Amino acid sequence: MSEMRKEVSTKMKINTITYFFKDAFTSLKRNKTISLASVITVLITFFVLGIFMLVAANINKGINNVQNKIELKISLKDDIKLIDQREIEIKLREIDGVKDIVYSTKEEEFKNFQATANQNDGLLKGYTLEHNPFNAAFTVKLDSPQYASAVSEAIKDFEGIENIEGQQEIVDKIIAIVSGIKVVGVGLFVILVGVSVFLIMNTTKLTVFSRRREVGIMKFVGATDWFIRWPFVIEGMVIGLVGATLACGALFIAYNWLFTWLSSQLAFVSLVPTAYILSTLSWEFIFGGIIVGGIASIIALRKFLVV
Repeated sequence: MSEMRKEVSTKMKINTITYFFKDAFTSLKRNKTISLASVITVLITFFVLGIFMLVAANINKGINNVQNKIELKISLKDDIKLIDQREIEIKLREIDGVKDIVYSTKEEEFKNFQATANQNDGLLKGYTLEHNPFNAAFTVKLDSPQYASAVSEAIKDFEGIENIEGQQEIVDKIIAIVSGIKVVGVGLFVILVGVSVFLIMNTTKLTVFSRRREVGIMKFVGATDWFIRWPFVIEGMVIGLVGATLACGALFIAYNWLFTWLSSQLAFVSLVPTAYILSTLSWEFIFGGIIVGGIASIIALRKFLVV
């Protein structure tokens, strides 16, 4: 008897869920114009959001490339003792954020500068390996530019250090840009999602308004709020899903064209690959569209369920 009840209960649940989906798709077909307007709204919103996300991703990639090249140059005095030199190296390896340390002699520093300044021979005019203006140095590569000041502070009082070149201005600019991008990105995301919810909510209200008599009758005969609400929620989710998916497709086509063109024109530019849209943005768009559509429908129904 209990198994029969469970079977009947399961069939009723399946029939109810089937009814919700049928009603949702029937409403979408019945209100084609409104549904299309909602889909276009979601498409435009997510397309614009995607553009800003790609811009932010490419800026972050460029910043990361610069960050990987940020390093400290610690010049050593000519008369530094070997024990002091070893002490500096040991201390550097103990500091958090230090990725690698490379020691170069006076001669190597001269040759390195000579190699990078081959088009400006006048910079080394009058200097040779015998008359070498450079000092031996440690080149310290960092995990992140944020560690630059801490590393400099930790070793500044050690014996045998001539000076520390830290590219601090570049570091500060990078940190400021990253912070700015995060703030702008969060603000833009909130604004665009809010606009999307508002527009879908209004179009859902039009759909509900056209069926307000039907909603009233269902309330009158004892239907629960969620029984009435689910078809509209599913309808909003479908609108959000379709709009977000189309936005992802349009974004992929547009970015793929731009990526191909820029790669052929500017060989040195390193951009986020087009696969990023399919591997990352697509899932974010799909889930975002479903959630936004569902939330908009729930908000739109609140007024009409008060009978």
